[in-house]
Amino acid sequence: MKIQHVTLLVVTILFTIASASAQEKPASFKATHANVAYGPHSANVLDIWIAEGEGPRPLLVYIHGGGWIGGNKKRSPANVQPFLDQGISYASVEYRLTGVASLPAPVHDAARAIQFLRSKAKDWNLNSDRIALTGGSAGACTSMWILCHDDLADPQSTDPILRESSRVTAAAVAGGQTSIDPKVIEPWLGENVLKHNMINRAVGEATIADALMNYEKHRDLYVEFSPFNHVSKDDPPLLMSYGSNMKLPSENAGHGIHHPVYGIKMKEKADGVGQECHLLIKGVSESKQYTSANQFLIDKLLH
Repeated sequence: MKIQHVTLLVVTILFTIASASAQEKPASFKATHANVAYGPHSANVLDIWIAEGEGPRPLLVYIHGGGWIGGNKKRSPANVQPFLDQGISYASVEYRLTGVASLPAPVHDAARAIQFLRSKAKDWNLNSDRIALTGGSAGACTSMWILCHDDLADPQSTDPILRESSRVTAAAVAGGQTSIDPKVIEPWLGENVLKHNMINRAVGEATIADALMNYEKHRDLYVEFSPFNHVSKDDPPLLMSYGSNMKLPSENAGHGIHHPVYGIKMKEKADGVGQECHLLIKGVSESKQYTSANQFLIDKLLH
């Protein structure tokens, strides 16, 4: 009986320790503030992890991908912890998808999130002069648009959020579309890129045939929301990463919508005007200063 009692006690202790350990991991990663509303729509929510450190902390903002069609703001410890360890706060943004509202909604929502975060600088101990962006695919496209676009701040707005600046310090993105204009990207990449629903859904069309038939109706949106069209000398630093499949024309919709040529075209324009721009494509393009997006972001946010 004594042996059985001791065995039972040991098992109970081990189970308690294991349960506590399992519970601690999610708890330690829990956002400081979750599902905070930054705008009037149900999808206008964000999570933020506030880093420790002396003085206001720099902030990295993640904008998720998914072609503006899907995706969400969910993040893992592997995404967030490297920045918290450096004293960099981290936010992840949800926004309206094109199934709910086509352009400008997904991009303007994300820009508003930046303005909202800047308005919370005092409450959340954020350095409003050190905000960087990151994201992949459509999140990369949005990040580059915000990075290169003129400031959206409207000093006369009755909405205090919209009076805040949308300008940021830097952006590091992956597989991003530098243009969404079908008249531009088909010559760059071949017809397969137009098979991706991002291009037609962005302007509220069910098919690419409809988008092309109504191109003149949508032309202004395609031009406006192509980051390539906003590049200028005074834009903050940019780092882009892409896969190394350089085959042209693009092999399929997925290859086309994330093709490295997007980055090559963007860097050519950035270099031409004098914007700091780094392009990482294995075996094709490298940076003399940075080998990874994290290295670039930490450097730009802390130094």
